[in-house]
Amino acid sequence: MYLHELCGSWMEHPFWRTRFLLTDPEDLARIRATQIHEVWIDTSKGLDVPDGTASTTRAEADAQVDAALGQADSPQELALDAARQARRRPSGMADELRRAASICTDGKQAVVAMFQQARMGRAIDQHGVQSLVHEIADSVARNPGALISLARLKTADEYTYLHSVAVSALMMGLARQIGMDDDAIHIAGQAGLLHDLGKAVIPLEILNKPGRLTDDEFATMRSHPVASHAMLQDSGVHPLALDACLHHHEKMDGTGYPHGLKGDQIKVLARMAAICDVYDAITSDRPYKNGWDPSESLRRMAEWSHDHFDNRLFQAFVKTMGIYPVGSLVRLASGRLGVVTQQGSSALTAPHVKVFFSTKSDLRIPPETIALGAPGCSDRIAVREDPRRWNFPDLAQLWLEQT
Repeated sequence: MYLHELCGSWMEHPFWRTRFLLTDPEDLARIRATQIHEVWIDTSKGLDVPDGTASTTRAEADAQVDAALGQADSPQELALDAARQARRRPSGMADELRRAASICTDGKQAVVAMFQQARMGRAIDQHGVQSLVHEIADSVARNPGALISLARLKTADEYTYLHSVAVSALMMGLARQIGMDDDAIHIAGQAGLLHDLGKAVIPLEILNKPGRLTDDEFATMRSHPVASHAMLQDSGVHPLALDACLHHHEKMDGTGYPHGLKGDQIKVLARMAAICDVYDAITSDRPYKNGWDPSESLRRMAEWSHDHFDNRLFQAFVKTMGIYPVGSLVRLASGRLGVVTQQGSSALTAPHVKVFFSTKSDLRIPPETIALGAPGCSDRIAVREDPRRWNFPDLAQLWLEQT
């Protein structure tokens, strides 16, 4: 049968997706072992139930639920829902980048305050956390690429704080990609925002050391997931977000830390956090190294995916970011160099690219934005280019200026 929906919270079952063809007996056993008692199936994509089996239409089921809950939503709930939809109305890249800049500024201040509270042994401000997660969620809903791309452009000094904002946005973008509901997306964002809180107790000389860590220093650094968990376990943080804080450095092959969990022992949210944490870390400038190009980072992560990451979640992450994420430097078949400014709607290989350099004449040319997936566009991406080879000083500014 083709499963269309598992009737219950995503937290009650082990699957990161809820729509798939049920062919594996082990998957059937896993479903029967959960708290899920009913499922919806799509008979156009799979087998029907046997004749004579009782069934209920979706409309009948919805009517039964409304009756059990005491009619429809209240006017206040409807007003809140309308306001939420208005805040999440899709916006263009240029508009959302302006909003995202404000979120990054406010987010950095909020995370700095949160780390200070943690260092002094105080409880974190849950209201502030929830408010920031809502702001990030709204931005990701309006335009997934803007905040995710902008948060990557942090200085080495800002890394510890804006990394939390970036991972929160990445987590929610991935959660949306795999079809999680709003509550689950919010929990994912909370996990991303809080996952590194334990670094508040790591000595700054280790946290910001420009050179290679000693074995003792590395052991201290590896203690931060346990510290995060200890700080947050009595703070009201959702248990799955708390688990992701503890296990975001676990690897699918069991070589991660702190507990050496392997495969299905690692919960879905922690597997997601592992991907998002690594991506932001390797694309960001750090005290001891410059960040890698976004497209190169995805290529490297693909090489590690079978050992380090849940491969299905990693493929979903690539769909979220695009094969050529915003900020990637590419060479077109025409010989022009350009920077990716946003993802296209037609294909992962056909983003919007702002061309600004001719390799044939070896000269800068007037910037022009090309939608590679647009009808009639004959140009295409030939190869990814290494920004370090060309050393364009204004590469980030080119894609930030959405014209």
